[in-house]
Amino acid sequence: MRPFARLFAFLLCLFALPFAATAAAAQAVPGVAERATPPATTDKENLWLIDLSDGGRVTIWLRPDVAPKMVERVKTLTRQGFYNGLLFHRVIDGFMAQGGDPKGDGTGGSTLPNVAAEFNYLPHVRGAVSAARADAENSANSQFFIVFQPRLSLDKKYTVFGRVIDGMQYVDAIERGEPPANPTRIVRAYIAADNPPPYTAAAAPAPVTLGAPVTLPGAGPAGTAAPKRAPAGATPARK
Repeated sequence: MRPFARLFAFLLCLFALPFAATAAAAQAVPGVAERATPPATTDKENLWLIDLSDGGRVTIWLRPDVAPKMVERVKTLTRQGFYNGLLFHRVIDGFMAQGGDPKGDGTGGSTLPNVAAEFNYLPHVRGAVSAARADAENSANSQFFIVFQPRLSLDKKYTVFGRVIDGMQYVDAIERGEPPANPTRIVRAYIAADNPPPYTAAAAPAPVTLGAPVTLPGAGPAGTAAPKRAPAGATPARK
């Protein structure tokens, strides 16, 4: 090999080594190469449907690839009818809406054991659905919250297990308060694979009727005053 060719080959090796090292390091980064493949957003087994009393259906894409235990819990409770009728008991404007508590005050849960933490790389962005818990990291059970606005300070402290992909406008309409004066409720919850019926708006309450007119004692026909009676023994005045 000519001296120039040998020099060129040597320089090429020097330039190639850093790129090779970088590629190898990237492959070795924990949490990247070994990430499981998420389900498709059309996979009905991983679509959680929540019909809200404020007038619409919310579709949540479940992520068993990052939180398999919490996703399985939600599916189990949904198929038991656990979430039907439960209210959103803690709703903070600009932050989140929390529900899934059968007591309605934030202290309740299902009869199933608590779910261990599954903190992952999914961020608490708008529409993220995360498992609510007490101070203990492994205390998640049935409660969850939906994020209104990004709150990245919660990342890797709470288990994100899904994301709203349709109906976020109905989440935005959830009644605010801690607790709300007129709380929004989950009318029904479904897993899409179970072939739920189409969303049907709740029937409007029947109008309140006052019934037939009531004549009070001492009154004449409804709406008119009874004529005054002359004192006993008095003679009506003549015209």
